[in-house]
Amino acid sequence: MFTGLIEEVGTLEAMTGSGQASRLVIRAARVLEGVKTGDSISVNGICLTVTSYTSRHFTVDVMPETLNKTSLRQLRQGQRVNLERAMRLGDRFGGHIVSGHVDDTGTIVSRQPHANAVLFRIAADSSLLKYVIPRGSICIDGISLTVVDVNENDFSVSIIPHTLAETSLQDRKVGDQVNLEADVIGKYVERLMGVRATYEADVRAEPSSRLSLAFLQDNGFAK
Repeated sequence: MFTGLIEEVGTLEAMTGSGQASRLVIRAARVLEGVKTGDSISVNGICLTVTSYTSRHFTVDVMPETLNKTSLRQLRQGQRVNLERAMRLGDRFGGHIVSGHVDDTGTIVSRQPHANAVLFRIAADSSLLKYVIPRGSICIDGISLTVVDVNENDFSVSIIPHTLAETSLQDRKVGDQVNLEADVIGKYVERLMGVRATYEADVRAEPSSRLSLAFLQDNGFAK
Protein backbone atom coordinates (compact mmCIF):
# COMPACT_ATOMS: atom_id res chain seq x y z
CA MET A 1 0.00 0.00 0.00
CA PHE A 2 1.23 3.50 -0.90
CA THR A 3 0.17 7.11 -0.35
CA GLY A 4 1.07 8.67 -3.70
CA LEU A 5 3.67 10.98 -2.16
CA ILE A 6 6.82 10.53 -4.24
CA GLU A 7 9.98 10.06 -2.19
CA GLU A 8 12.49 10.55 -4.99
CA VAL A 9 12.97 10.43 -8.73
CA GLY A 10 15.20 7.55 -9.84
CA THR A 11 16.79 6.76 -13.20
CA LEU A 12 16.37 3.66 -15.33
CA GLU A 13 19.89 2.28 -15.70
CA ALA A 14 19.04 -0.82 -17.73
CA MET A 15 16.06 -2.71 -19.11
CA THR A 16 16.58 -6.26 -20.26
CA GLY A 17 14.20 -9.06 -21.08
CA SER A 18 13.33 -12.18 -22.96
CA GLY A 19 9.97 -12.63 -24.64
CA GLN A 20 7.35 -10.61 -22.80
CA ALA A 21 9.18 -10.56 -19.47
CA SER A 22 11.48 -7.74 -18.47
CA ARG A 23 13.98 -6.77 -15.77
CA LEU A 24 14.62 -3.19 -14.68
CA VAL A 25 17.70 -1.84 -12.92
CA ILE A 26 16.96 1.53 -11.32
CA ARG A 27 19.43 3.96 -9.77
CA ALA A 28 18.15 5.44 -6.53
CA ALA A 29 19.24 6.65 -3.11
CA ARG A 30 16.53 7.37 -0.56
CA VAL A 31 14.31 4.38 -1.28
CA LEU A 32 17.32 2.10 -0.75
CA GLU A 33 17.54 3.04 2.92
CA GLY A 34 16.73 -0.13 4.85
CA VAL A 35 15.68 -1.96 1.68
CA LYS A 36 15.39 -5.77 1.70
CA THR A 37 14.85 -8.34 -1.00
CA GLY A 38 11.10 -8.79 -1.38
CA ASP A 39 10.23 -5.19 -0.46
CA SER A 40 7.64 -3.35 -2.56
CA ILE A 41 8.57 -0.12 -4.33
CA SER A 42 6.20 1.89 -6.50
CA VAL A 43 7.81 2.72 -9.87
CA ASN A 44 5.71 5.26 -11.78
CA GLY A 45 2.73 4.07 -9.76
CA ILE A 46 3.34 0.35 -10.29
CA CYS A 47 3.94 -1.87 -7.27
CA LEU A 48 7.08 -3.90 -8.04
CA THR A 49 9.11 -6.31 -5.90
CA VAL A 50 12.81 -5.80 -5.22
CA THR A 51 14.71 -8.91 -6.36
CA SER A 52 18.24 -7.61 -5.67
CA TYR A 53 19.95 -4.36 -4.72
CA THR A 54 23.25 -2.57 -4.16
CA SER A 55 24.08 0.68 -2.42
CA ARG A 56 23.08 2.59 -5.57
CA HIS A 57 20.62 0.41 -7.50
CA PHE A 58 17.74 -2.00 -7.15
CA THR A 59 16.38 -4.57 -9.57
CA VAL A 60 12.79 -5.61 -10.24
CA ASP A 61 11.21 -8.20 -12.51
CA VAL A 62 8.22 -7.17 -14.62
CA MET A 63 5.73 -9.80 -15.77
CA PRO A 64 3.89 -9.68 -19.15
CA GLU A 65 0.59 -8.53 -17.60
CA THR A 66 2.28 -5.46 -16.13
CA LEU A 67 4.10 -4.60 -19.36
CA ASN A 68 0.89 -4.91 -21.37
CA LYS A 69 -1.22 -2.68 -19.12
CA THR A 70 1.21 0.08 -18.14
CA SER A 71 3.61 2.55 -19.70
CA LEU A 72 6.66 0.57 -18.52
CA ARG A 73 7.03 -0.93 -21.99
CA GLN A 74 7.84 2.57 -23.27
CA LEU A 75 10.63 3.28 -20.78
CA ARG A 76 14.08 3.95 -22.19
CA GLN A 77 17.50 3.85 -20.57
CA GLY A 78 18.20 7.12 -18.76
CA GLN A 79 14.54 7.98 -18.29
CA ARG A 80 13.51 9.26 -14.85
CA VAL A 81 10.87 7.45 -12.80
CA ASN A 82 8.86 8.28 -9.67
CA LEU A 83 9.68 6.12 -6.64
CA GLU A 84 7.89 5.48 -3.35
CA ARG A 85 8.42 2.78 -0.75
CA ALA A 86 5.42 0.94 0.70
CA MET A 87 3.95 2.89 3.60
CA ARG A 88 4.66 1.91 7.20
CA LEU A 89 2.05 1.71 9.92
CA GLY A 90 2.16 4.94 11.90
CA ASP A 91 3.46 7.16 9.08
CA ARG A 92 1.61 10.33 8.12
CA PHE A 93 -0.98 9.60 5.43
CA GLY A 94 -0.61 12.70 3.25
CA GLY A 95 -1.99 11.40 -0.04
CA HIS A 96 -4.73 8.82 -0.57
CA ILE A 97 -4.97 5.02 -0.61
CA VAL A 98 -2.86 3.80 -3.55
CA SER A 99 -2.50 0.08 -4.23
CA GLY A 100 0.11 0.32 -6.98
CA HIS A 101 -2.15 -1.70 -9.29
CA VAL A 102 -2.55 0.39 -12.43
CA ASP A 103 -6.04 0.43 -13.96
CA ASP A 104 -5.10 1.86 -17.35
CA THR A 105 -2.87 4.34 -19.12
CA GLY A 106 -3.88 7.83 -20.20
CA THR A 107 -2.44 10.30 -22.70
CA ILE A 108 -1.46 13.89 -21.96
CA VAL A 109 -3.42 16.05 -24.41
CA SER A 110 -2.44 19.47 -23.09
CA ARG A 111 -0.06 21.12 -20.63
CA GLN A 112 -0.69 24.78 -19.89
CA PRO A 113 0.61 27.29 -17.30
CA HIS A 114 -2.10 28.31 -14.84
CA ALA A 115 -0.90 31.10 -12.50
CA ASN A 116 1.77 29.44 -10.33
CA ALA A 117 0.73 25.93 -11.40
CA VAL A 118 0.59 23.82 -14.57
CA LEU A 119 -2.72 22.37 -15.74
CA PHE A 120 -2.43 18.91 -17.28
CA ARG A 121 -5.35 17.48 -19.27
CA ILE A 122 -5.29 13.72 -19.68
CA ALA A 123 -7.40 11.61 -22.02
CA ALA A 124 -8.56 8.26 -20.66
CA ASP A 125 -10.99 5.48 -21.45
CA SER A 126 -14.57 5.74 -20.22
CA SER A 127 -14.06 2.56 -18.17
CA LEU A 128 -11.70 4.56 -15.93
CA LEU A 129 -13.33 7.99 -16.19
CA LYS A 130 -16.48 6.68 -14.50
CA TYR A 131 -14.47 6.57 -11.25
CA VAL A 132 -13.11 10.11 -11.61
CA ILE A 133 -14.94 12.98 -9.90
CA PRO A 134 -14.10 16.69 -9.50
CA ARG A 135 -12.08 17.28 -6.31
CA GLY A 136 -11.62 13.52 -6.01
CA SER A 137 -8.29 11.70 -5.92
CA ILE A 138 -6.44 9.99 -8.74
CA CYS A 139 -2.94 8.53 -8.98
CA ILE A 140 -0.87 9.55 -12.03
CA ASP A 141 2.50 7.82 -12.44
CA GLY A 142 2.41 7.12 -8.72
CA ILE A 143 1.54 10.70 -7.69
CA SER A 144 -1.54 11.37 -5.56
CA LEU A 145 -3.35 14.26 -7.23
CA THR A 146 -6.67 16.09 -6.95
CA VAL A 147 -8.96 16.19 -9.99
CA VAL A 148 -9.97 19.66 -11.20
CA ASP A 149 -12.68 18.67 -13.69
CA VAL A 150 -13.90 15.71 -15.71
CA ASN A 151 -15.29 15.60 -19.25
CA GLU A 152 -16.59 12.78 -21.42
CA ASN A 153 -13.13 11.90 -22.75
CA ASP A 154 -10.61 13.41 -20.33
CA PHE A 155 -9.91 15.04 -16.98
CA SER A 156 -7.53 17.69 -15.65
CA VAL A 157 -5.22 18.07 -12.68
CA SER A 158 -3.36 21.16 -11.46
CA ILE A 159 0.28 20.62 -10.52
CA ILE A 160 1.90 22.96 -7.99
CA PRO A 161 5.59 23.96 -8.48
CA HIS A 162 6.81 21.65 -5.70
CA THR A 163 5.18 18.55 -7.24
CA LEU A 164 6.45 19.47 -10.68
CA ALA A 165 9.99 19.95 -9.40
CA GLU A 166 10.07 16.79 -7.28
CA THR A 167 8.55 14.28 -9.74
CA SER A 168 9.05 13.12 -13.30
CA LEU A 169 5.97 15.09 -14.40
CA GLN A 170 8.38 17.90 -15.25
CA ASP A 171 9.64 15.67 -18.08
CA ARG A 172 6.20 14.80 -19.44
CA LYS A 173 4.95 16.40 -22.65
CA VAL A 174 1.85 16.29 -24.83
CA GLY A 175 1.42 12.82 -26.31
CA ASP A 176 3.16 10.98 -23.47
CA GLN A 177 1.43 8.09 -21.78
CA VAL A 178 1.00 8.00 -18.00
CA ASN A 179 -0.13 5.28 -15.60
CA LEU A 180 -3.51 5.83 -13.97
CA GLU A 181 -5.01 4.30 -10.85
CA ALA A 182 -8.51 5.33 -9.85
CA ASP A 183 -9.57 5.72 -6.23
CA VAL A 184 -9.97 2.19 -4.89
CA ILE A 185 -12.98 3.14 -2.74
CA GLY A 186 -15.06 3.93 -5.83
CA LYS A 187 -14.19 0.58 -7.40
CA TYR A 188 -15.21 -1.34 -4.28
CA VAL A 189 -18.48 0.58 -3.99
CA GLU A 190 -19.32 -0.21 -7.62
CA ARG A 191 -18.55 -3.90 -7.10
CA LEU A 192 -20.64 -4.15 -3.94
CA MET A 193 -23.58 -2.30 -5.52
CA GLY A 194 -23.42 -4.64 -8.50
CA VAL A 195 -23.46 -7.73 -6.29
CA ARG A 196 -26.40 -6.34 -4.31
CA ALA A 197 -28.36 -5.57 -7.49
CA THR A 198 -27.77 -9.09 -8.79
CA TYR A 199 -28.91 -10.60 -5.48
CA GLU A 200 -32.08 -8.50 -5.39
CA ALA A 201 -32.87 -9.44 -9.01
CA ASP A 202 -32.44 -13.13 -8.17
CA VAL A 203 -34.76 -12.81 -5.17
CA ARG A 204 -37.44 -11.12 -7.28
CA ALA A 205 -37.15 -13.87 -9.90
CA GLU A 206 -37.69 -16.71 -7.42
CA PRO A 207 -41.17 -18.30 -7.66
CA SER A 208 -43.49 -17.59 -4.75
CA SER A 209 -43.87 -20.37 -2.18
CA ARG A 210 -46.69 -22.92 -2.65
CA LEU A 211 -46.87 -23.46 1.10
CA SER A 212 -50.24 -22.39 2.51
CA LEU A 213 -52.83 -23.56 5.03
CA ALA A 214 -54.90 -25.08 2.22
CA PHE A 215 -51.87 -27.01 0.95
CA LEU A 216 -51.16 -28.36 4.44
CA GLN A 217 -54.81 -29.40 4.90
CA ASP A 218 -54.95 -31.12 1.53
CA ASN A 219 -51.87 -33.15 2.41
CA GLY A 220 -52.95 -34.13 5.92
CA PHE A 221 -50.62 -31.84 7.88
CA ALA A 222 -53.36 -29.59 9.27
CA LYS A 223 -57.08 -29.68 10.05
